[in-house]
Amino acid sequence: MMPSSFALPDGIGREPLLAELRRLAWGAADILRAYARGEQPPYGFPPAMSVDHGGEGPVSAADLAVNRWLLDGLAAAFPAAGWTLLSEETAAEMLVPGQPLDAEWLWILDPLDGTKDFLQGTGEYAVHLALVRGQRPVLGVVLLPEPEELWFGLVGAGDAGTGGEAWRENRAGERTPATLSGRGEELVLVASRNHRDDRLEQLLAQLRPARSTAIGSVGGKVATILRGEADLYISLSGRSAPKDWDMAAPEAVLVAAGGAFSHADGRPLTYNSGDVRQAGCLIASHGPAHADLCRRAAAAMALIDPGFAV
Repeated sequence: MMPSSFALPDGIGREPLLAELRRLAWGAADILRAYARGEQPPYGFPPAMSVDHGGEGPVSAADLAVNRWLLDGLAAAFPAAGWTLLSEETAAEMLVPGQPLDAEWLWILDPLDGTKDFLQGTGEYAVHLALVRGQRPVLGVVLLPEPEELWFGLVGAGDAGTGGEAWRENRAGERTPATLSGRGEELVLVASRNHRDDRLEQLLAQLRPARSTAIGSVGGKVATILRGEADLYISLSGRSAPKDWDMAAPEAVLVAAGGAFSHADGRPLTYNSGDVRQAGCLIASHGPAHADLCRRAAAAMALIDPGFAV
């Protein structure tokens, strides 16, 4: 795999950054696995409390601990970096609706993606870190703590879809490249276990995937595409929509691997736009059939939900 043309802020080296991201990611894995098992978390974080104890259950404790671990770690490792740090946990205090943050370089972090799966004990939760420049991700990290997979995606310079480098590592640092399936037909869908409605079922009936599997967290779903186990993921917003921190890191890794992630009308996803909702019909795929999938999905949604902005 040839190195991509990969840009970073002035004064930030690629290898020192990757080394710090590895340290932070595996530390986050240790924190989350401790909370998930009811054990004493490392690094001095408080023990989990029961879910009925004043509303401060293990999920909120885990969220806040990993959030602090990531924010403090990036700030301490790169004190002079010309970037801004935004996480799901800090969004309410940092963001004004309709106003993008004044930041050329922006980290968008999700300390725990897949909260329901974390609670249900499925192990299908993730941690997302994405570095965004000009509303598009240039670097993505997706950590899957339970299978101990750490995915990196370094997006090449230029427009979205130019590829880059994408691989996964284990704790020993052994690398395995992304292996998208290459299937042109008989596509495998990876779907949500907790976020489905009748419109999505109708859309899937129109697209007719050969088979489907259910996985928690967006990062976990995209990882199945990166391993070649699945080819297609669809997000269809309803009363709620995924947010920037749900999509930015998985998109970066998938695009860097040569896959595609867009609205059904072909528009790219944008971040730090003044609206953190990633609303519409969003399609992630292994790439070869992406344009046709988008065309078919947009046509189907025009009949299923006329007026819905894909």
